[in-house]
Amino acid sequence: MRTSGIKPILAAALLTCGQASLFCVQASAEEYLVHNQQEYAKVAKDLEAGDTVVLANGIWKDFEILFTGEGEKEHPITLTAEEKGKVVLSGQSNLRLAGEYLVVSGLVFKDGYTPSSEVISFRRNKEHLANNSRVTEIVIEDFSKPERMDSDYWVSIYGKNNRFDHSHLAGKRNKGVTMAVRLNTEASQENRHRIDHNYFGPRPVLGSNGGETLRIGTSHYSLTDSLTVVENNFFDRCDGEVEIISVKSGKNILRNNTFFESRGTLTMRHGNGNLIEGNVFLGNGVDHTGGIRVINADQVIRNNYLEGLTGYRFGSGFTVMNGVPNSPINRYHQVVNANIENNSFINVEHIHLAAGSDQERSATPQDSTVRDNIFYTETGKSPFSIFDDISGITFTDNVSNGFVDQKIHEGIHKRVNKLKRADNGLLYPTDKSIADKGARRDLVVTTKEMTGTSWYPKSEPVTPFDSGKIISVRPGENALFDAIAQAADGDTLLLESGEYSATKRLDINKTLTIRAKKPGKVTLTSGRPVMFEIQDGGSLSLDGLVISGANSPDNAGNILIRTAVWGMLKNYRFSMVNSRVENLDINHSYHFFDSGLRAFADTITLTNNHFENITGDLLKLNKETDDLGVYNAEYVIVTGNTFNNVQGALVDLYRGGTDESTFGPHIDFSDNTVTDSGKGKRNKAQALIKLHGTQVADIRENRIENSAGIVVEHTVGEPVTHIANNQFYKAPEPKVTELVAEGPHTATLANNKVKN
Repeated sequence: MRTSGIKPILAAALLTCGQASLFCVQASAEEYLVHNQQEYAKVAKDLEAGDTVVLANGIWKDFEILFTGEGEKEHPITLTAEEKGKVVLSGQSNLRLAGEYLVVSGLVFKDGYTPSSEVISFRRNKEHLANNSRVTEIVIEDFSKPERMDSDYWVSIYGKNNRFDHSHLAGKRNKGVTMAVRLNTEASQENRHRIDHNYFGPRPVLGSNGGETLRIGTSHYSLTDSLTVVENNFFDRCDGEVEIISVKSGKNILRNNTFFESRGTLTMRHGNGNLIEGNVFLGNGVDHTGGIRVINADQVIRNNYLEGLTGYRFGSGFTVMNGVPNSPINRYHQVVNANIENNSFINVEHIHLAAGSDQERSATPQDSTVRDNIFYTETGKSPFSIFDDISGITFTDNVSNGFVDQKIHEGIHKRVNKLKRADNGLLYPTDKSIADKGARRDLVVTTKEMTGTSWYPKSEPVTPFDSGKIISVRPGENALFDAIAQAADGDTLLLESGEYSATKRLDINKTLTIRAKKPGKVTLTSGRPVMFEIQDGGSLSLDGLVISGANSPDNAGNILIRTAVWGMLKNYRFSMVNSRVENLDINHSYHFFDSGLRAFADTITLTNNHFENITGDLLKLNKETDDLGVYNAEYVIVTGNTFNNVQGALVDLYRGGTDESTFGPHIDFSDNTVTDSGKGKRNKAQALIKLHGTQVADIRENRIENSAGIVVEHTVGEPVTHIANNQFYKAPEPKVTELVAEGPHTATLANNKVKN
């Protein structure tokens, strides 16, 4: 007899008969509607096969759900929502399920974060796991811990024969894998899980290692087979780090997934005998979009379609790595017996073979075959880069449109003349005689609409500037402060001509544009040590303004614009165009822009501005000095500006450590005119531009006069530095130092004019 005390809303009789007798047992499957945690707790302890628990519509705050029971294959125990999408787990909430034949569906996790290390865990504890269970139509969105380096998993799958499907995971901003298959005990190995039809929505750049979207196993258990199937999922702009999917176990199948404009690769990082089949990678020319990276033995890569990918090195469109001889389990095992066949590489800019070759990674690929693939480049340029001996890779019966590669002379034949898009949206040769080359023509592309839930929107993650209302603002006491407070996300404040004095700090916690109606006719001054603070959720664009430090307090260390001092979770954007910044000189060390610790900018853009009489630094992006591969900005774009008498560094950008999992920082410093700058005695960088660990630097077409020098310190990751066509008058020539690699620096310095 049930003793829960909660009245079931449905009792269905099930007739169970013994196969060898005439006797039958009457059983009941009950459905309970519960309205609070206390009611749930009463019901949950007595659940039997066939029972269903329904959470009433509403917000369930700080609810740590423990869902256990012993269901049966035909009669699982179910936890669901009264209406899908209308049961929201908020605050500090999570879900643990453990037992046999359990089903969870229809729940939404948002507006909070897990108090533990997992949002959804297929186990109660190390001894009590879930098996033969399913989690379906679940949403986890923006459910990140408030500190970006505080790591957790959104979904951890333990046990065996579990399924996670038709769910929506988007907006993970803190460190840690979005979804992980765990193999840390024998009870979770050779698990045969299925992960299918999920929408992995945008994951912003983390600016650190630890931003994978899916990981199967870990290096410690990588010689163990997982037998997990990952199929028909959509990876939408999953940009966390260089590994979108990190396979760290054996005999997994990853098929028919779509990777849309996602930075990074599907990486076979550890483990042998995996099958990568029927996946579609669409980069659309987006920076750092990658494809597949091959490591270890017995990997099969076939019938995949890759188009418009720009990534290079470990994030290239296709990468075959060098290994470490007698590699420890956590390093790079040699590629042996890789079978790469019937794939289409269409406008893939970089295919890297024997990648990562160095003194440690010296074991070249062996006994591997590249067969029946299509290589097509509109530019006619070979996509191949070869870093070591590739005699262990045999090229057979591949076709191309005729590019010439100096190191691959056989096995790629010019037979592709023209491509045409088929009904599935993919490009195929029009010549029917090579119909057996490349990806199959009947390949079914998994679309966004096929994945996730039907009842939860796949919304854009970032509010564009100038996407809301235009609000006219006139000068007056606290006029700008009040307008900022009243504006909505995406709005534009259009300032009438005049002077605006900020007597209070201007806090930016939304996407906001502040624009002069008549450029150059609006002046901003501040009576506070900080004029603007970009806070969590904020992004700021300034256009056509004159900003003066004349009314600032007589303090050392004033800051015109800063982020929150510590701990921003959400990435921000800052842009200033067509503006003038002057007289930040009321005292020493008056900085224009200062990043806080653990703040991260997607982009910082300064275009067509004039900066004059500044006693501090212009862009201080140097707070992550713990050398863990963390940094403060992905893209720094400084173009078409003039700088006069800036005593500090124009850019101080720092990324330390030896980690190779990130793409940035990037800097574009071009078409600027600089005079009398970088030479202040309090300039801690002791340079006009100081770049430490920057991965991509393009410094070109600048005129620099009577100023400090450019200092570049290369660390790891094969950084790309290009310094060209600059004029240096009474300024030292750029200095580039290799801090890790041996030998001369790898930067390109070309056509620079130095005159002293």
